[in-house]
Amino acid sequence: MFLKKIPLLLIVVSVISTVAQETEENSTQSYKKRVLESTEVDFLMSYYTQDGSNAAVTGGVGTEELTDITPTIVIAVPLSDDEVLTIDAGISAYSSASSSNVNPFDGNGPANAFVASSGASQKDVLTTISGNYSHSSDNRNKIWSMNAAVATEYDYFSIGFGGSYTQLFNEKNTEFSIKANVFLDTWNAIYPSELRDLSTFESFDDESRNSYSVGFGFSQILSKKMQGSLSLDIIQQTGLLSTPFQRVQFADITDVIIQEFTYGDDIERLPDTRFKTAIGGRLHYYVNEIFTVRTFYRYYVDDWDVSSHTASIEIPIKISDQFTIYPSYRFYTQTQATYFAGFNQHLSTQEFYTSDYDLSDFNGNQYGIGISYTDIFTKLHLWKFGLKSIDLRFRQYERSSGLSASLFSGGVNFVMD
Repeated sequence: MFLKKIPLLLIVVSVISTVAQETEENSTQSYKKRVLESTEVDFLMSYYTQDGSNAAVTGGVGTEELTDITPTIVIAVPLSDDEVLTIDAGISAYSSASSSNVNPFDGNGPANAFVASSGASQKDVLTTISGNYSHSSDNRNKIWSMNAAVATEYDYFSIGFGGSYTQLFNEKNTEFSIKANVFLDTWNAIYPSELRDLSTFESFDDESRNSYSVGFGFSQILSKKMQGSLSLDIIQQTGLLSTPFQRVQFADITDVIIQEFTYGDDIERLPDTRFKTAIGGRLHYYVNEIFTVRTFYRYYVDDWDVSSHTASIEIPIKISDQFTIYPSYRFYTQTQATYFAGFNQHLSTQEFYTSDYDLSDFNGNQYGIGISYTDIFTKLHLWKFGLKSIDLRFRQYERSSGLSASLFSGGVNFVMD
């Protein structure tokens, strides 16, 4: 089904492009600067690795070792002076010692929460493709866009769509935007191996999850050197919000231990609704030709009693006309959800429960460094494309619960001559 959508998408893109070209050729309007001068192509790649000892798959204890490689290509095509079509396609190929223990008994050694099994759930590939069409008014003070996306992996399928509208005022010094998105997701629920055949085990009747979001943005140029922005995002989720293969062990039920592995007494069970709100702000200050300061703050709260604060700072340092380095720091702190407790701490009489440490009380620190190369004259060429920029970044994340993660990412931007 997913592959059948790709040829249709290409046909639609071709038709839109043809119509736009004909319109442009027949136009008698005076010249105006195009929103996007020529086709741009971004090749992106990231490598993510993490480890810890609080895997939700095994009830809050066990290895969290995971690696993920994500190659992505983004193509932006000017359809006319005012219109741009952007196609974003990528895959995320991961290998997870944690998720391999959905069935801990299909490995070569004794089952153990801290040792990866070798079953089919050890690795998977997430494939995504999305498209965005944007149109700007003649005076460039109004921009509206539409987007659609499809994502699929072994046990999950998602389709999304939405749109946005942006209005600029005050000689483009003030900007207001609104956006809305809908995501319709479906699980192909996979349960822990020891629970699947139990007559007392209750599987989920509804394996769908829907997410609806609306966001508002306000940006203002405050002076020649300072710009600020505010944002408000509201999200409503309904349906299966639990992860079907994450175990929970109860303190009031005797543990069943086979080999070196503690059986789950049940799976994670969470409410079928969640309402989220996030308020954020950015302040960018141009110090001089060498230094710029970019700051960000966000407050988040939801009806599962999770609240969080995020603060970050990045200081781009221009070391030459072509090279800029980007040191950064990000701090995050959150309270735990009402339904969270650690390994073997829940009671069987509870209605909702999870041992996923993403819903626990923790602090996180992220340190980053990046370097970018920009060639405004696109001197280097690959076929018909000139090299515009190269960006390389590294981020190290440490969480108070013990999770440690590293992210290497890079991108190369080409412009068609």
